[in-house]
Amino acid sequence: MVPFPAHGHINQLLHLSRLIASYGIPVHFAGSTVHNRQAKLRVHGWDLESSGNIYFHDFQLPTLCSFSPNTNAWIKFPEHLQPLSDASSHLRQPVFQLLQELSSNFRRIVIINDNLMASVVQDVKLIPNAESYTFLSVSAFIIFFNKWESIIEKRFELDSDVPRYIPSREGSFTPEFEKFIINQHKLLEFESGRLFNTCRLIEGRYMELLSKLSTNVNKKLFSIGPFNPVEAKGKTNTYSPGCLEWLDKQEIESVVYVSFGTVTSTDDEQVKELAIGLERSGQKFIWVLRDADKGDLFEEDEAKTLQLPEGYEERVIDRGIIVRGWAPQLEILAHPATGGFLSHCGWNSCLESITMGVPIVAWPMHSDQPKNSILITQVLRIGLLIRAWEHRAELVTSTAVENTVRKLMKSEEGKVMRERAAELGRAVRASVADDGSSHLEMDSFIAHISR
Repeated sequence: MVPFPAHGHINQLLHLSRLIASYGIPVHFAGSTVHNRQAKLRVHGWDLESSGNIYFHDFQLPTLCSFSPNTNAWIKFPEHLQPLSDASSHLRQPVFQLLQELSSNFRRIVIINDNLMASVVQDVKLIPNAESYTFLSVSAFIIFFNKWESIIEKRFELDSDVPRYIPSREGSFTPEFEKFIINQHKLLEFESGRLFNTCRLIEGRYMELLSKLSTNVNKKLFSIGPFNPVEAKGKTNTYSPGCLEWLDKQEIESVVYVSFGTVTSTDDEQVKELAIGLERSGQKFIWVLRDADKGDLFEEDEAKTLQLPEGYEERVIDRGIIVRGWAPQLEILAHPATGGFLSHCGWNSCLESITMGVPIVAWPMHSDQPKNSILITQVLRIGLLIRAWEHRAELVTSTAVENTVRKLMKSEEGKVMRERAAELGRAVRASVADDGSSHLEMDSFIAHISR
């Protein structure tokens, strides 16, 4: 496993490592010392210590210029992590040395690399008994439309019920990261296939559309997700601040979980509007209010404390919890008291919410999130959009927060969405059980690489 050094990418490949290791296949997880430590610390939903066959290989990255997130940037993509993206290329030599060592001990070695780490594993083509599979950390929906938009002469038409409005990439990435993505994708000619953290129940149509594209005609595409555990088990990580115990005391589907992931920064004015909107909605909530990750999670530096309106926490003490550190998201979403998720719509969060049958209030910020929000609200119809992507530069008002949260939690439309989300969640959980469609596709992948 060669993950890109950002939590949303590391998390998915660590979950996949668990699944592959369960087949008795040894998994070697190659990453920077800092990010492997981060992965172990943040694992949730299962117990890493009790999972054999996963071996971590720690490599040192050069010293990084560590910048704080810019909460006032027009493009919300975490530009402060660009030095980390650039530094990841230094893993090429140590990873190649590891692959050479492993290739001498095994009949075949299989490399699963994040598509943003193509430059690191490009030397795999020099190892005769090695093959590489590219892991796409985003939805099949996004991969298809990103490619579809670039095709001038389209060889087939889309069905009428496929969404016609798809948000553009404008404002999703900084120019520097767009260039980084392009440079990585230029090196993907050595791959033997592609892996998607999704399943046919969620994105079957878009997996089929991907297979019809001329660029994928001779590629093996495996939809073997969701990777995350479908039942949250194991030790809750050390960051849990008692929110699960608080949830135990709440009524079923009465709590809104609010979190915008690990790399999104929000300015003080927007925090204030969100706070007021949650308070006025009258709904119980758990709100993860933290600054974005820096390049080195363990660097001794005082994190910015996001400011709430004066007296806020005292006013909402009976119906809200503010979490300023790491929260056990999978366990929160799996809890029967959780009835909605106000989310940035990162793919990890979308999958975890879908798996646990929780509907979403979609608030996309950057990256893959704008397109994910369309998948959630228009295709799967298990969520509401709080703000259209073309209005991303505008402040989301407290009134918009209040009305959208109430609509999801209290209206008849919201009730139908919760029922639809619950039904989809049950079906997805069944798909990863023995003889389920996703489990069988994973069996097929394991049989293929073990041939």
